[in-house]
Amino acid sequence: MNYCDLAPSYIRSIAPYQPGKPISELERELGISGIIKLASNENPLGASPAAVAAMQNAIKSIALYPDGNGFELKDALVKRYGVAHASITLGNGSNDLLELAARAFLAPGDRVVYSAHAFAVYALATQAVGATGISVPAAAGFGHDLPAMQKAARDNKVKMVFIANPNNPTGTFLSADDLLVFMRGLPPEILVVLDEAYNEYLPEDKRYDSVSWLRTGNGEAVGDPSASPSRGLKEFPNLIISRTFSKAYGLAGLRVGYALAHEQVTDMMNRVRQPFNVNSVAQAAAVAALRDVSFVKKTFELNQRGMQQITDGLAKLGLEYIPSFGNFVAFRIGNATAMYRRLLELGVIVRPIANYDMPDWLRVSIGLESENAKFLHALKQAINEKVA
Repeated sequence: MNYCDLAPSYIRSIAPYQPGKPISELERELGISGIIKLASNENPLGASPAAVAAMQNAIKSIALYPDGNGFELKDALVKRYGVAHASITLGNGSNDLLELAARAFLAPGDRVVYSAHAFAVYALATQAVGATGISVPAAAGFGHDLPAMQKAARDNKVKMVFIANPNNPTGTFLSADDLLVFMRGLPPEILVVLDEAYNEYLPEDKRYDSVSWLRTGNGEAVGDPSASPSRGLKEFPNLIISRTFSKAYGLAGLRVGYALAHEQVTDMMNRVRQPFNVNSVAQAAAVAALRDVSFVKKTFELNQRGMQQITDGLAKLGLEYIPSFGNFVAFRIGNATAMYRRLLELGVIVRPIANYDMPDWLRVSIGLESENAKFLHALKQAINEKVA
């Protein structure tokens, strides 16, 4: 008997997500040491010292189950963003939140819109619940074509739209004005998941307050029990904002993220959320990380310098790249698969993105200055070797 046949057809046809290989595995495979990993958009500074201290303290209580409601972390988010507890869903990383949104609101036969070259989990989360994904061709420069996505959503009776801003793996950015035009052109029954995993990397002149869109016209926080229901509703009750502590906060190994939304949307997401999906160590670290504003600032500044170092280096090598607003850069190179393998042999892990319909491109994360320099040196060597 083939037990795969017991699974629904839409599960059987899923191509599993392929994460980047860890350094230890590649060192064993290649028999080399000193490998640097610039493949998974991790924070090269690690985690905030305050977060590390909070983890160490939380370990003392690991025999106990975590707070299934995540009160302290939610309270820290309330203080930071002015939302209400009832508007927050905690997740095992933001990936978990994307899946919770799909599981809470989608059913077999429902339709979902996302952009070509957008984060792979949107299609996976859609297919895992039997819904149908509609991939809208990207605009020039590999960015989201919001007018085309809006039309596709309206014409196909879509139930949900996924938007990444900035987008992974292309690093492209959508302005607040463009997002507002998009949102205002959709009927309220279409849910929009705005994935802001790389929000903290946006330059000052590109930052916008999407959380303010989750308030009523009178400035009341969504879900605030003291708010009068007759005093007005927020403009976008169909908006779900997802964010993560895995990137700028340096907590990728702990898996913790959060979503902000209308309290009724949050209620449905929490109904399908597992009760202890965010462990106690992760919760404690996230609270401390959220408060360590100086560490995030240091991370941002390092990323800005590293971005300039990498893009200047790519330009000197005559390589095309996509201007990025995240902590990574996608660049076009001939024989991308062979080049990826040669870079591995030279001790540098980057990310091939052929599965994003970009077979001639690689993505490199921004690292420390020395790591960026090693990548550029290895890339130049591989190009000079005319890797094929």
